[in-house]
Amino acid sequence: MSINFIDLCYSIKECTIKAALLIQNYPKEKLKVENKNTGENLASQVVTEVDRLSQELILNELKTEIKKYDLGILTEESADDNSRFNKDYFLCIDPIDGTLPFIEQTSGYSISIALVDKKGIPQIGVIYDLVENNLYHAIKDDGVFKNDIPFQLNRQNHFTLVFDRSFLEHPRFMEIKNDFIKKYGNNLQIISHGGAAMNAIWVLENAPSCYFKFPKKVNGGGSIWDYAASCCLFITLNLIATDSYGQPIQLNQKNTFMNAKGIHYSTESDTLKITEKFI
Repeated sequence: MSINFIDLCYSIKECTIKAALLIQNYPKEKLKVENKNTGENLASQVVTEVDRLSQELILNELKTEIKKYDLGILTEESADDNSRFNKDYFLCIDPIDGTLPFIEQTSGYSISIALVDKKGIPQIGVIYDLVENNLYHAIKDDGVFKNDIPFQLNRQNHFTLVFDRSFLEHPRFMEIKNDFIKKYGNNLQIISHGGAAMNAIWVLENAPSCYFKFPKKVNGGGSIWDYAASCCLFITLNLIATDSYGQPIQLNQKNTFMNAKGIHYSTESDTLKITEKFI
């Protein structure tokens, strides 16, 4: 059965709002933090019961659509069942992206859900900012919306660099920062505390801006579910959403970690020229 992308996107948005209410209303005094053996930094290792409850709610709310359209599933809090390789499309679900900011109760955490085809091209992207209560969505080639209003870049008079907090310890961080200052001026803003989905959103909300993660040998660098929804937003806006080498982000590769080739999101066409020498 062919997919009605508009109807499916509406269903995803509706279940995302319900999951948002669950997360926001969960008693913080009952929040228990666990560790999972993934990635190399704290942000990728922490998980809470709320992550799992959010995922359970999302999957339950979308079970009719999953069956109707015969969708595969890839979620952060469940083992990869490889159904994404056997279906024409799969749902890619991050029930709480930015669990560490959620635990700390700072900005930077969200719900991120995407529909991705077998070739790894995102067709629908939905991100809910759980702090500001903003809902972003895109249907590929059909526009990007913020709270159902067409989204437009609001350009600032300064350049914004968005990093994961661990990148501040990169041995060449100051050199990288100085290269951006040479290109874009001293009035440089840095954001470095959010999860991957909100980092991408902050690039959109703070143009001119970019967010990147360099390739590395060890598993990490975020996972497919961290980037699938935001990649759809960027592609639909005709903005930069590539790996560190300027190639399309692989959103249906066997290894769900993205460390092999890195990530580069940008509102500007020339930021790759600055970062490539550091790879």
